Amino acid sequence: MKDIKLLTTHEQLKALADPFRSELLLRLMEKPKTGQQLSEVFDLSRARIHYHLKELERNELVEIVHKEEKNGIVQKFYQAVAGGFVPDQSLIPYSDMTETVRRMMVSMLEQSKRRILAASEESLQDESGSKDPAMWKYRSSAYEIHAKEEDFLAWQQKFSTLMEELAEIQRPEPSSDSKLYYFHILGLQVEEGLYEKKKGES
Repeated sequence: MKDIKLLTTHEQLKALADPFRSELLLRLMEKPKTGQQLSEVFDLSRARIHYHLKELERNELVEIVHKEEKNGIVQKFYQAVAGGFVPDQSLIPYSDMTETVRRMMVSMLEQSKRRILAASEESLQDESGSKDPAMWKYRSSAYEIHAKEEDFLAWQQKFSTLMEELAEIQRPEPSSDSKLYYFHILGLQVEEGLYEKKKGES
């Protein structure tokens, strides 16, 4: 699976504009699944699942990664072709991407919710006793920060570099004592603040 796939056609954008397909694609970013497995996850008929899978496959958003034969029936395992999807800038002026991006973000939040609820007790406990959040073995924080757009973009580049450095430490294969960490990053411009500042804060 690639890290990022560039969307280059209006048909790809249209395929992702469907809220259910966006959710389906996110599930297939996690691990390969068959149409039958997906029908059980979403409690929908296999016919409906396969219709949407074919639309995603036709637009090169998912692919069959392997097949298994069970009781004489060939099972196809589908997986997303990338861990993230970004529209080509040339498509944006001709397409209303706002709702598609919003739905993808909400679907990713739902994915994160599932990961949190399924997390082990160990992953949510910290015995260090440190009062410094930077020393905790998990992180859940929300911030509101005033910044110029160019400063935000510069910081985002630094953040991407840091994430890549962390990923490179365990490549090509993770060590026997490594642990798997899940990150969900969300940052976007908002119109008004949610958090009220205390008196005396700048």
